[in-house]
Amino acid sequence: MKKIFILTGEPSGDKLASEVIINLNKINQKIEYLGVCGCHLKSLGIRSIFDQKEITFLAFTDVLFNFFQIKKKIDYTIKEILNFNPDILFTVDSPDFSLRVSKKVKQINPNIKTIHYIAPKVWAWREGRVKKMKKFLDHVLLLFNFEKKYFDKENLKSTFVGHPLLDDKLERNNISIKQIIDKKIISIFAGSRISEINMHMPILINFIKKMNNKNFDYNYVFHSTEKLSEKLKSMIKENNLYNVDVIHDDKLKSNLLKQSIFAIVKSGTVSLEVCKNNIPSIIIYKMNFFNYLLAKSLLNIKFVNMVNIINNKEVIPELIQRECNSDEIYRAVNYLLKKPDLVKNQLFEINKTLNEIKSSTSSTDQASKVVLSYLV
Repeated sequence: MKKIFILTGEPSGDKLASEVIINLNKINQKIEYLGVCGCHLKSLGIRSIFDQKEITFLAFTDVLFNFFQIKKKIDYTIKEILNFNPDILFTVDSPDFSLRVSKKVKQINPNIKTIHYIAPKVWAWREGRVKKMKKFLDHVLLLFNFEKKYFDKENLKSTFVGHPLLDDKLERNNISIKQIIDKKIISIFAGSRISEINMHMPILINFIKKMNNKNFDYNYVFHSTEKLSEKLKSMIKENNLYNVDVIHDDKLKSNLLKQSIFAIVKSGTVSLEVCKNNIPSIIIYKMNFFNYLLAKSLLNIKFVNMVNIINNKEVIPELIQRECNSDEIYRAVNYLLKKPDLVKNQLFEINKTLNEIKSSTSSTDQASKVVLSYLV
C-alpha cells in the first residue's frame, strides 16, 4: 500500500489538503495517510502525530519567541515521517515550518518524494530561496500562473493549479437574507487571528460609529470564526452598536457576502473570496510596529492585495498601517459608494484578473493529478 504523510501548519492549509485528499480517495482508496492535521483532515479519519495548533505560530515575533519549541516540533515531525517511511511527503503552506522539515527528510531519505502546495511568495521576498528549495523539493504547486517563471528559471518542477477559492462549486441551500436583515449590508472581515482582532476591531467600531452619526442606513456584518465570534459580540455590545451582527456559520456568511453592497477586508486570502462574489471592497491591515518594520525590510512589493500585485496598480484601495484608521476607512467607503463608475471599473478589473488565474478544471483536481503521478 502506498503512503502519504501530510504536513499542514494552519487551518487554511488543513482545509486545502483535505480537499485534495477527498479527490485522491475518489481515484485511489488504497493509500495510507499520517500527518500533522487539523479538524478537516481528522474528519477524514487521518491520524495526526500532534495537534496542528501546536505549530500555528502566526507572526514574526511568535516564531522568534518560540524558537526552541518550534525546533523541538520540527525534530519530532522529521522522526515520525522517517518512521512512517511514506512514498510522498505532501506539505501544504506554512513554509517556515514545513520546508525545514522537507529539507531534513530529503537529506536523510532521498527516496521520499516531496511536494509542496502553495509556493512560498518568492516574488515578494527572498527570490534566492528557490535555489535552495530545488535541492530538497521534487514539485511545487502554484496558485498563480505568474509564479511559474521563478521556478522554471531554477529548473524546479512546478505546476499551476489555480486558487481553490476561484473554483466553480455548486452552491446549495441559499438563504434569503431579507428574512434576517432588511437593510443594505456592508460585510466586514476583521481577521481570523486574535492579534488581528485586537488591532482592527477598535478601528472598525469607530468607523461604524462615524457612519451611524451620519444616519447612513446600513447593517454591518462581521464575518468571524466560531472561536472568535463571542469576543467580537462582546466588543460590539460594549459599544452599544444596534446595527451590527457577527456571523460564523459558513453557509450564512457566504449568502450574506453575496448580498452585500460593499466589503471592508483585512489583507489576505479572504479578499479573493470577496472578489469572486463581485463585491466592491477596500483592503485594510495594521500590525504592531516591530512586525511592520520587519515585514517592510523583507518585502519587495508595492501592494499587499493579490489583484493589485498582479496588475501592478491599486485596483482595490489599500489602507495599510498608518492609513488604517477610522477616518481613512470612512472616507474611502463613502467615496466609493458615491462613485458607481469607480465601483464598476474596480469590478471589471477584478473579473478580468480572476479569469486569468483560474484553473482550467479545478485546483484540487490539478493538485491531485500531480500527487498521483508520484505514486506510480
